[in-house]
Amino acid sequence: MSTLPRSPALLVLPRLRIQSANAISSPLTHGFPSMTAFLGFMWALERRLADTDFAIGLQSVGVICHDFDEQVTDGGYVKAFRLSRNPVDRDGSTAAIVEEGRIHLDITLVFGVKGRFAQQDDAQRQAFADGIGSIVASMRLAGGSVFAPTRHDQRTRPWLRMVDQDPAAARDQFRRWRRYWLPGFALVARDDLLQQRIGLSQNGTKAPPMDAWLDLSRFNWRSRRIETKNENTGESNARIEWAHDRTEGWIVPIPVGYAALSDLHEPGTVRNARDQGTPFRFVESLYSIGQWIGPHHLSHPDQLLWYAHSDDAQGVYRCRNDYARSVSDN
Repeated sequence: MSTLPRSPALLVLPRLRIQSANAISSPLTHGFPSMTAFLGFMWALERRLADTDFAIGLQSVGVICHDFDEQVTDGGYVKAFRLSRNPVDRDGSTAAIVEEGRIHLDITLVFGVKGRFAQQDDAQRQAFADGIGSIVASMRLAGGSVFAPTRHDQRTRPWLRMVDQDPAAARDQFRRWRRYWLPGFALVARDDLLQQRIGLSQNGTKAPPMDAWLDLSRFNWRSRRIETKNENTGESNARIEWAHDRTEGWIVPIPVGYAALSDLHEPGTVRNARDQGTPFRFVESLYSIGQWIGPHHLSHPDQLLWYAHSDDAQGVYRCRNDYARSVSDN
């Protein structure tokens, strides 16, 4: 398994407002953009900065969500996305509606970065971060428009800080920084919970991955009959107690990348491919389990940051996060 390369610095873009981001993260999940969208935004930003005075290497990204507003109908147990009428057809008739889920977000992005700013002072790094923040405000994330914070103070201004090379000092740094991200929740990977659930026996056999994933994605309520005895009369009384098995916290099903469905085709050999100069491969979504936790529960940047890992031989292209491994090592 690939591990996250240690980044010498963190770039933080706090309290970004994303309007009308894509809420349908995969064929099976909705409610928050996929981490592939945030990694795609990271690469798009790196390319945008390459031709400016703010060229920088972006290695990983973490996301803290402070607020969200999914655009769905209110009332009842069943909700539907609020859809808009798209442009009419060429002949003026009404086009068919393709369901597009939208969500408004208030998030903080944390990037693991590398660059030539190690010798700069704090004022130079701050000017560097301000310049990147201005460029980000003109981009799109997960299909949504990015808006910079309307007020500017210590909590909302972009900043760039070097991470101390001493592990103990780095933990102290991160302990101070994470306070600025409250209130909010950070998304981390919990592949370990899925593996544990797959390992649970069902009639002597392991649970199928899809069944284990669905089982973790819901609250499973089960009843238990409790017998009590009246000490005075000696009569037995029975009552039913309901309890669920969700003990790990706020866990959610998430897409984490793509798996190959075909061989790798040579550039230009697949009709209507978006990029005729890049090898092409048909893929399907990969799924795992994530967890929303308070930033104050994180002890190191590695627990927050997501990074890309690809295995061409196996045909796997996915996002990884080392939170579970870091917790188990401690």
